Order: sequence, then C-alpha cells, then structure tokens
Amino acid sequence: MQKGFSLLEVLAAFVILALVATALFRLFGGALGNAGVAEDASRAVLVAQSRLDATRGEMRGAATSGVEQDKYAWTTRIEPWESPDAVVQPGVAPMLTPTQLFRITVEVRYPGAGGRERALALSSLKLARREGAALRPELVVALRFLDGIGGG
Repeated sequence: MQKGFSLLEVLAAFVILALVATALFRLFGGALGNAGVAEDASRAVLVAQSRLDATRGEMRGAATSGVEQDKYAWTTRIEPWESPDAVVQPGVAPMLTPTQLFRITVEVRYPGAGGRERALALSSLKLARREGAALRPELVVALRFLDGIGGG
C-alpha cells in the first residue's frame, strides 16, 4: 500500500492551481481597471455639474473653457433655446415674452483607458430675463421662485 501522492499528482495539482490563480489575477486586474474608469467618469460628471452651477448668473450667449486638475478640459456654451415644437408661421412675428430659455451645455474631455480621449456632455435649460424686456412684478416673483428651485 502506498502512502502520500506521487510526483505526477503533485505536479498536476500545481498546474491546476497556477491556472486558477492566473484567471483570478486577471479577473481582479480587470475589476481594478474598471474601477479606475468609473472614477474618472465620476470626476468628469462632478466637473460638468460644477460648471453648470457656475453659470447661474451668466445668461448671455457665451462660451468659456478651462482645465481642472490638469486632466479635465471643459467647455461651457450658453445659447438661446427655442422649442423644436414651436410653430413659426411665415409673415407672423413671434410673440415676444419678457423671459427666454437658455440652453447651457458643458462638455468635459479627459484621457481614458488606452490613451483614447473620452468626452462627457451635460445640458440644462435656464429661464432668464430677455435683454431690454420690462418685467411685471408677478413675473419677477415667479422668476425668483424658479431660481430658488434650481439650487439657489
């Protein structure tokens, strides 16, 4: 009767152990890479949200840009927005209101995995007073209320 394992059995066990360990290391390495990608995307979203918040008072058509943390290049565009559903009739002047919607778009670019550039864009609409328009007192109250809802 034989006690213990033969050399062949021990070698086979080590080969199986090496294959399983290699697969586990690749799995954990991939998970760490994905965590890094997710962290970069989360930071890009935070940069974009902070730039949206920073445009609260600037409601005239403008474009600004900059870089945060030496990695996230951002561009902010503010432009008047008209509903695509708005019916424009030829020969009829559009109704002028004392307020106007502006579309704020923030695009953030940052280096991604493998050296490829990644981009993220956030957009929001903001109601502001039209230049040169006189506001009725009840509309001023409504605008202040809406401004307070937006995070003010």
